[in-house]
Amino acid sequence: MTVPATVPAFRVTVRGRFGELSEESRAVLRAADAHETAFTEEGTFSPDATLSVFSFRVQIPAGPDDDEDDALLRAMEILEGHGHPHEILRTAVTDLRAVRIRRKGARRGSAAG
Repeated sequence: MTVPATVPAFRVTVRGRFGELSEESRAVLRAADAHETAFTEEGTFSPDATLSVFSFRVQIPAGPDDDEDDALLRAMEILEGHGHPHEILRTAVTDLRAVRIRRKGARRGSAAG
């Protein structure tokens, strides 16, 4: 399920390397759309063609007292829940509560008159 951007949330991206995959894991990962890049609550894998490295994207709803460490821990739990052996290479966490969108055509400062 994709979480609307208006809901306070964290977006977590994990880059990793797969360990020894079972045939079942290989089948599940091959069935995944390698070009899918959505941030979902279940997490989305984007493996390479050889099933050696991957990107994993997950969106974590943010509670009022949650910080990036809380989001990363929850993302790791979700990643582990998929059951594919892996090694984590890099992680990135974005707090969407801190992201400001500048609308096109928005004016800065006051208009001269």
